[in-house]
Formats: sequence, structure tokens, C-alpha cells
Amino acid sequence: MINYLLPIVAVLIGFIIVYFLKPENQRNIKILLSFSGGFLLAITIFNLIPEVFTHIDVQNSKYVGLFILFGILFQIFLEYFSKGAEHGHVHVHADQKEFPWLLFLSLSIHAFLEGFPIHKTHGLLLGIIIHKVPVAIILATFLIRSALSKSYTLIFMLLFALATPLGSFVAENFSVITTYYTEITAVVVGIFLHISTTILFESSEGHRFNLAKLAAIISAITLAYFI
Repeated sequence: MINYLLPIVAVLIGFIIVYFLKPENQRNIKILLSFSGGFLLAITIFNLIPEVFTHIDVQNSKYVGLFILFGILFQIFLEYFSKGAEHGHVHVHADQKEFPWLLFLSLSIHAFLEGFPIHKTHGLLLGIIIHKVPVAIILATFLIRSALSKSYTLIFMLLFALATPLGSFVAENFSVITTYYTEITAVVVGIFLHISTTILFESSEGHRFNLAKLAAIISAITLAYFI
């Protein structure tokens, strides 16, 4: 049950922070985003990648690698529609009044897929929660500041929050997912690799050294190692 509830809570925490506290210091949010990127990358390398290669022989390693590469390419494709919201970039026009369907669908597909390996991969739930909070803060900030109605904003955030638990539910209850679990998880690995490395590459604005962000990334990797 906790696998279903905590991803929802993470998104709601991000929304509540924006709605009630109205944070103006984007620097702190970016540091939190850097921490989440470092943690997600470390969990992917320490836990998720070994898992997808555990149940195959060496001769099939390229087969799994193809799905990882597909995950990277698929995430790049999704970002044509989300404009990089998964790693902190949201482009909602201030005068936009219609529901941003492309943004919603691309984010929901990403969130749905990341829910698949949660119940089998140690530490991944925490990684997704840490990743979702800053993304939810950034997403809620732009939605609230746009011309979208409050009801549209609430519906967007609620459905986005439900996407990851839905992915976990499907993975646990549909046999076809179990049959192709390794392949689907490899796709998720590719998605996580792209998102986390993009966050880390973008954490140095203008390629300038930022000690706070570096410390956040190192702390995240260290925490992930000992989990």
C-alpha cells in the first residue's frame, strides 16, 4: 500500500508548498532538483541496472541494452511534448486557459512507466519520491501562475499524482507485465538515465561551478549507496 500512497503524497506536498507557501527562491528548488537527480541516477546505477541484467545470460546483454537505449530515445520523444518538465522545465503560457493535454499526457506516460519497477527495486520508491517533490513544485508554480482555472490545475496535479501508483498496480496485477518485466524495466532505466543526467548537466548554469549543487549531488549519491 505504501508504494501506492507515497508517490501521491510527494506530488501533493509539492502542490501544497506552492499553494500555501508560494516560494520565490528558485535557487533552493534547483538545489533540491539537483539532489533528486543525483539520487535517481545513483539508484538506477546501484540497484536498477544490476536488476535488469541479473536474470539474463551474457549473450543477451545487448538485447537488454537495446531496451535501455529505447528508453533514452523514448524520453527524448516525450520531451518534445513536455518541454522537459520531468527535469524542471515547464513552458505554460501565462495566458493559457485550455487544459495542456500534450504536457499532461507526456508527463503521465513517464510517471506511469516509472511506477512499474517500484515494488521490486530496493530504494527506487524513495528515489521517485525525492524526484517528484521538486518537479511537482515547479509544475504547480507554472500552472498556478498561468490563466488555467483552479479546477484544471487541481485535476492536472491529481491525475499526475495517480499515474505512478497506476503503473505499480498494473505491474503487480497483470501477467503480461510480469512476462516482459525485464524489458519494461530496461526501458525505465533508459528514461531515468536520461532524466537524471540531464538534471546534473543542467545543474551548472552557464557551466559555472556551484558548490551547493555539487554538495547536494554528492550527498544524494552517498545516501543512495547506503540504502
